[in-house]
Amino acid sequence: MPPHAAIVWPVKRREIHTVLFDSRIWNDFEFRDDDIVVATYAKSGTTWLQQILGQLIFEGREGLPVERMSPWLDFTLPSAAEKLDLLRAQTHRRFIKTHLPVDALVFSPRARYLYIARDGRDVVWSFHNHHANFKKQTYEVINSNPGRGAGADFAPPTGDVGKYFRDWFERDGYPFWPFWENVRSWWAIRDLPNVMLLHYENLKRDMAGEMRRVAKFLDIPINEARWPTIVEYCTFDYMKAHPESVAPLGGVLWEGGGKTFVFKGTNGRWRNVLSAAESQAYEERAVRELGPDCARWLATGN
Repeated sequence: MPPHAAIVWPVKRREIHTVLFDSRIWNDFEFRDDDIVVATYAKSGTTWLQQILGQLIFEGREGLPVERMSPWLDFTLPSAAEKLDLLRAQTHRRFIKTHLPVDALVFSPRARYLYIARDGRDVVWSFHNHHANFKKQTYEVINSNPGRGAGADFAPPTGDVGKYFRDWFERDGYPFWPFWENVRSWWAIRDLPNVMLLHYENLKRDMAGEMRRVAKFLDIPINEARWPTIVEYCTFDYMKAHPESVAPLGGVLWEGGGKTFVFKGTNGRWRNVLSAAESQAYEERAVRELGPDCARWLATGN
């Protein structure tokens, strides 16, 4: 990537250290010139995009341990030292996951950033399945972790997904982390030369086309002879059939394993649960928080 002397690059302005996050690890991460950072709010196509990157980089190799190769760097587990050692030892092109907003991240002009988003209502429905199926031991490990930050323990959710949405909406991302600032922060830097915004809905509409767009942005040459296999290995059906390769820690955190983590991958499940007034309130807040252009993109991918 050529130098861009006139560009004002984002600067880290704060640390986030909670039961789930520790942004301080980025202060010690040593960037390489071809690093890729996968950024999302979560439940927005993160694992799907990691799978796509693994298959583009390795040209359609079956059984890639993507969950091991591409750690969530700012998660409080495993230890910072373990994750940094893992990444330091990697010799392939690295792709690292974050759920941080831009101002809590060390941003490098040397790296390429892919931010994928999804309508917040779809995010919540996916989060509820993810959260409701954690094992009892998962909560115990997260809450007793000596590397955790201050704040309330991570706890099981309500079984009522409608209430779960209302709590998330009224308390901005509860019980996880703020939603609007995450989307807003990445939208604000969308014009930087090393940032690409993607949308879950566009991946569903034209996965192969979006994959080619990603490859071009990352300067990854496509082996056309392997292309059908590369695409096949990125489908939801393939990931559902090989969950141990894509689910975090192979799926051990969830009842039912990786097949619980790789769930439906569908949008719009909220339509038969949320009232018209609740849905309208969400849409109006999206415009207030993000502005009309970003709100439209978040809802549709357009």
